[in-house]
Amino acid sequence: MDYLTYSEKLNYLLEMIEKGQLFSLKQASEKFGCSQRTIIRMINTLREQGHNINYCKTTRKYFVKK
Repeated sequence: MDYLTYSEKLNYLLEMIEKGQLFSLKQASEKFGCSQRTIIRMINTLREQGHNINYCKTTRKYFVKK
């Protein structure tokens, strides 16, 4: 995967999280065609970029805390 594709996937993953559409790592891994571990790494990359991404165990969704 080249940088542009990875960057586009990061942006799309962030958009999914912001809109409350990311329900599980499995869902995201199937959508992007990668492993669940890769999705975790992508979320960690977004966190390193300054996005405050959290996971709610009650609703089972990722969200951006503002």
